[in-house]
Amino acid sequence: MRLLLSLATLMRPHQWLKNAFVFAGLVFSQNWQDGPLFLKVLTAFAAFCCFSSLVYIVNDWHDRDADARHPVKRHRPLASGAVSPTAALVLAALLLAAGVWLAAGNPTLLLLLAIYVALNLAYSWRLKQIPVVDVSIIASGFMLRLLAGTLAVGILPSRWLLLTGLFIALFLGFSKRKAESFHDEANQRAVLEHYPPALLDMFMSVTMTATLITYSLFATSTEALQQHGQRLVYTVPIVIFALLRYAYQVHRGRGEDVSRDLLRDPWILLAMAAWLLVFLGRRF
Repeated sequence: MRLLLSLATLMRPHQWLKNAFVFAGLVFSQNWQDGPLFLKVLTAFAAFCCFSSLVYIVNDWHDRDADARHPVKRHRPLASGAVSPTAALVLAALLLAAGVWLAAGNPTLLLLLAIYVALNLAYSWRLKQIPVVDVSIIASGFMLRLLAGTLAVGILPSRWLLLTGLFIALFLGFSKRKAESFHDEANQRAVLEHYPPALLDMFMSVTMTATLITYSLFATSTEALQQHGQRLVYTVPIVIFALLRYAYQVHRGRGEDVSRDLLRDPWILLAMAAWLLVFLGRRF
């Protein structure tokens, strides 16, 4: 039982929240009542869950010796010895097989998943040491998820949706670096020595502003007004509040783990619920 729990922890299922980007195209195109299309998107989501867990396992396997010497990461299943390297690789192989099986028959999705794995492995083994490139790789992972839920299933993505997704992914990436900068220098990522605090603050400000501008343009675009009426316009203040609140939490040292920290703040959760209520109002 303890081994199963350790294997589940190794997969980091709480990080699957990031894969919700796959559903963005379905939500904004209002096609969630299309059963076959919803199943395609759900399958793409499940495939990304398999592949994202695969990447985490391979990275932890590669870094297990270094993690064992880290004051926090030494508690990870591989670094602590709770899971053997062989068991981790077997689980990774099973996830690879499951992900390929889920994406079989969809060449576009398979290509996006292959790019995702290649970029993440390159990030973990080299590119995470290069300033700006590191965060760009993180952002590309979100964009690949967005494309998996649009192009890969036959939904034409809105140009404003793609731009908004790009900027919010960059904002979250630089927020992650800002949160990590609050660690003791001995426990910081090596790349942070190239990120002065003022530079990270500027990058966060620029990407958050770009997110708000592109989302506002998306909400007031002709296509959005025709498809959603005024609903998206009314969500703009909610998005502004959520981003400002998240920036506040980052400057308190949170934001290193986006999936976990988004769910820790009741005000951000309330904003997410409010967005859904406004967006789905009178729709059912």
